[in-house]
Amino acid sequence: MATTRLIPMHVIKGQTVAHTVHERLSYAINPDKTNNGQLVKAYGCEPETAAGEMLLCKKEYETYIGRSEEKKSDIVLYQIRQSFKPGEITPEKAQEIGYELAMSFAKGKYQFVVATHTDHAHIHNHIIFNSTSIDHTQKFRNFLGSSEAIRKISDKLCLENGLSIIEAPKQGPSHYGKWLGDKKPLSWQEKLRQTIDTVTAQKPADFDTFLKLMVESGYEVKQGQYLAFKAGGQQKFTRLRSLGEGYSEEEIRSAIFGKTVHTPKAKRPYRKNPDKINLLVDIQAKLQAGKGPGYERWAKVFNLKQMAQTINFLTENNITDYETLVEKTKAATDRYHELSQQIKEIEKRMTEFTDLKKHIINYAKTKEIYTAYRESGFSAKYFESNTENILLHQSAKQGFDSISSSKIPSMRDLQQELKTCWELKKSTFKEYSISKKQLKESLTVKSNIDHLLSQNTENRKEKQR
Repeated sequence: MATTRLIPMHVIKGQTVAHTVHERLSYAINPDKTNNGQLVKAYGCEPETAAGEMLLCKKEYETYIGRSEEKKSDIVLYQIRQSFKPGEITPEKAQEIGYELAMSFAKGKYQFVVATHTDHAHIHNHIIFNSTSIDHTQKFRNFLGSSEAIRKISDKLCLENGLSIIEAPKQGPSHYGKWLGDKKPLSWQEKLRQTIDTVTAQKPADFDTFLKLMVESGYEVKQGQYLAFKAGGQQKFTRLRSLGEGYSEEEIRSAIFGKTVHTPKAKRPYRKNPDKINLLVDIQAKLQAGKGPGYERWAKVFNLKQMAQTINFLTENNITDYETLVEKTKAATDRYHELSQQIKEIEKRMTEFTDLKKHIINYAKTKEIYTAYRESGFSAKYFESNTENILLHQSAKQGFDSISSSKIPSMRDLQQELKTCWELKKSTFKEYSISKKQLKESLTVKSNIDHLLSQNTENRKEKQR
């Protein structure tokens, strides 16, 4: 994974522009940090003379515009810091990705130096580019969203090279190496999905080529009843069928042979203010509680939006009168409780099957010991030496006596019953989730309508008085 940060580099206090440029670049290309200078690469200049060439470009820019920029702006360089997860990448690959990032972001218009540092546990790049363009006709302007643009480019490059990413690294004054870990790392399943996305994007000729590319991406392949992959450092194999829709062996084969198109698993977009119906704000009560005019203005706008969404709900559900709303709300409530009860009953049955399965296993495992105990005339000495197994056997027999059916099911039948219950629970829970959402919307809409009706009643009484 890689985190990025764009840093404007100002003139060092009390120093000149020339001193600042030399100082910043000297730190970046320090031989002790860059494997004796082998991990330094430049564009539009030479690493050894980069400071002088960048300063010359700045002089030509001043000549071009006819005035000095030193007093107008003290930003002389920009730096992109790109940090990688420890143990996930080599210094050479990190420098290659850093150079591609700089070229993609600066579009070849600005001189830059990429210095890959290996003096910390996390390999990281210092990408320093000149604030003045190579053709000395313009200066780089740090636009709104530039950090986000850099992050997206970096993430794309990481995914193309089979590396994990952090979706939203924190920006702030803390050292950039500490960003790693601010976000929960990607699961093995998500890493495998991303690698499959990258490999299928290369359009392998056949399935064997696909498997070869997966091996080259660092995965071990296990082919049997179910195709599975294991990354370096991973303890267990991950089956393709566990990755969800679009990632089964059949679906990948179909995409490779051009029958279908492989679509990466869509991520749920983050929405700060999702479109949902909320309860109306009681403005008068809030004002009496001490809220000011600013809150009143906000609350009025908020209530207008919520009423618009409330009306949309009524229109979409063809609700034209209050009685219909009450009926639909009651129906949603009943359905929600019905599904909730169904899930509880399924879970209870699954618990019974699980307990019965445990009893069958314990009974079979301890049968010979209990037979010997019985043949010994229930010897106290034999009981002391085999207490645990004898108690397990007796507990299993009591469990069998408690079941309603006289016939104890086989382990195969029991496994099938558990599988059936699990599938039923999944399908019921989907319907339950939808029902829960519908109930919440109905209750909120009804509360909003009740609030409006009560306000209208109060207003009529006030007018009558």
